[in-house]
Amino acid sequence: MVMENATRPPESSGRRSNRSTSQPLAGWLFSMPFLLIFAVFLAIPIVASFLLSFTEFGLRDLRNPIGTAFVGLENYAALLSDDRFLKALVNTAVYVVGGVPLTLAAGLAVAIALNGAVRRFRTFFRVGYYLPVVTSIVAIAVVWRFVLHPDQGLLNLLLQQLGLQGQNWLGDPALAMPAIIAMIVWKNMGFAMVIFLAGLQTIPIALYEAARIDGAGKWAEFRHVTVPGLRPTILFVTVITTIGYLQVFEEPFVMTGGGPLDRTVSLAMYIYQEGFTFFHQGYAAAVAYVLFVIVAVVATLQFRILRSEA
Repeated sequence: MVMENATRPPESSGRRSNRSTSQPLAGWLFSMPFLLIFAVFLAIPIVASFLLSFTEFGLRDLRNPIGTAFVGLENYAALLSDDRFLKALVNTAVYVVGGVPLTLAAGLAVAIALNGAVRRFRTFFRVGYYLPVVTSIVAIAVVWRFVLHPDQGLLNLLLQQLGLQGQNWLGDPALAMPAIIAMIVWKNMGFAMVIFLAGLQTIPIALYEAARIDGAGKWAEFRHVTVPGLRPTILFVTVITTIGYLQVFEEPFVMTGGGPLDRTVSLAMYIYQEGFTFFHQGYAAAVAYVLFVIVAVVATLQFRILRSEA
């Protein structure tokens, strides 16, 4: 064997160089379909929309897009004096502040129940809680709109059976946003439940046993064992859920159309209205990039705060 290896001719440098160049080329060829799709449907539109935000592109510019007027930062400056934009910004903040904690709390509570207390039919309950996540949001919003109908809605009919007065849930400016937030929480808590359930199963049982030996109760176990063990999971769910609430669109669009009195219009819905209802494409692009900056800043702050607590 030694003699065979000794007599084998060394591999030529030309063959090694051909192999070293063919491997990266094959990698680029296999990646080319994705790169083309990414460039055509993502990269180019992103760059084009960013350039569009510095113009006053509108309906009249469809025939000659290149001839649209360049306005610089005027679109971004106009946002500061746009009352409807400021109202949409405040509404989006209310969606986030009201919806994210409720979604996390509901998802965590259901995950803890399914992980420990519920023994029988556990798979059935998991599927039931997760089913709204994979159901069409438009279909869910339409169903909830009928449930919350002031005259024939199931919720008001139930309240009347209990001797209580029904409410105009989607027509009252004080109740419209809480009603939409409740629906969004109901829809999204299944996603949080699945992630939290996976995180709970990674916490060693020995930690709970040691806590019980030390005399810890249920609240102490939750505070000193469950929460520290779920910190990476809480970070992930918080960031993803917050991004979803910052971009909320379908729920108010289908259920209230942004009303009453613009009390439920969100930034994403405002972008849609400016871009495709009034066809102020340049202005809508500016609002979209403001929303992008808000999402990036909020996600960065959440990463720093929650990671520093870990």
